[in-house]
Amino acid sequence: MKLIAILFSAFLAVPAFAQQTFIQCGRLIDGKLSSVQTEVTIVVESNKIIDVRKGYQSGAANDKLINLRNQTVMPGFIDSHVHLSGETSKNQYMEEFTLNDDDYALKAVKFSERTLMAGFTTVRDLGGFVAVSLRNAINGGDIKGPRILAAGKSIATTGGHADPSNGYSRALIGDPEAKDGVVNSPEEARKAVRQRYKEGSDVIKITATGGVLSNAKDGAGAQFTEDEIKAVVSTAKDYGYRVAAHAHGAEGMKRAIRAGVSSIEHGTFMDDEVIALMKEKGTYYVPTITAGKSVADSAKIPGYYPPLVVPKAIATGPKIQSTFAKAYKAGVKIAFGTDAGVFAHGKNYKEFEYMVEAGMPAMEAIKSATMNAADLLGISALIGSIERGKSADIIAVNGDPLKDIKVLSSMNFVMKEGVVYKQ
Repeated sequence: MKLIAILFSAFLAVPAFAQQTFIQCGRLIDGKLSSVQTEVTIVVESNKIIDVRKGYQSGAANDKLINLRNQTVMPGFIDSHVHLSGETSKNQYMEEFTLNDDDYALKAVKFSERTLMAGFTTVRDLGGFVAVSLRNAINGGDIKGPRILAAGKSIATTGGHADPSNGYSRALIGDPEAKDGVVNSPEEARKAVRQRYKEGSDVIKITATGGVLSNAKDGAGAQFTEDEIKAVVSTAKDYGYRVAAHAHGAEGMKRAIRAGVSSIEHGTFMDDEVIALMKEKGTYYVPTITAGKSVADSAKIPGYYPPLVVPKAIATGPKIQSTFAKAYKAGVKIAFGTDAGVFAHGKNYKEFEYMVEAGMPAMEAIKSATMNAADLLGISALIGSIERGKSADIIAVNGDPLKDIKVLSSMNFVMKEGVVYKQ
């Protein structure tokens, strides 16, 4: 009897085989190859891809089977430039005076789920009131949303794009400082980066030039000295951060690239010298064509933007697509990014259409939102492709996006970290 008890105890100590999920894919774009694979099975265990096999396969009786034989399967998309805390509206400038962080957080819950359901399983939030808390809530399983790399407060100069007091009356304008993300020297720039670390950010964003939607006159001029940007970048490296630089004007881009930023966002008035510098330094370009078109359209609606914003939106927005075309043809590295929030969340897919329209092949556009974006974010070991050991971030659509890029507007299947959110 003692022997039987020992054997029974040993049996109980042996763990049961983990349940696996077998995803049968009719067509597979894996994020790395330039060709489409057909009749492939992805094997998922827990939150990881453990194998990719040729042919349609299924597992044991207790394993799950997902039939995507009539669909095109891809890695979850990455949007390298979003703002989940808000969304464009005619009242957005008044919201600064009427909404609290709690209000922005509740709105962000809706925008996050909408983004995930559109097939974007990872985003880089480049400046938002509640991005760090939103990231934590999603990671904790409290709400549905994409994986977030959060910048927290963007770093600006006094009066520059992302100075939160632009356009306020003198009674309200105050004097924001480094803790508020406003700097005026290399020393203050270093303090602002350390403040973002203290607050839990994952990435640093600076506004190297003027911007379109800030209530200020200048939309493209350089707003940081090169020494200030170097202080940001060197301090960011100390803390393991990469730096994204919002920039429309060429001079601001040159300073930022020479200082070592990882990406240029928007890049509207990029010239040949900027392109050469980006290729030399390996700097990524995140175009945000959709945002450019959206602000130009909204500027035509009377009263949608303040008077200072309208001429900037009309002059800047329509140029981004042609700038993208020039940069792509010249060989600049491209990472997908939309500036969602400047337009409606969940319509991030429009960027694919504009990229293809501008001359980028559909496969390259998809790679820009998978392996390229993962490389820019520094997490290509985790996401960006469908291969063994990667996170099980998997999406699928009907049709063939290589023949009709517009099929990406209707996502049929979304899995993030092994959890199915849409099927």
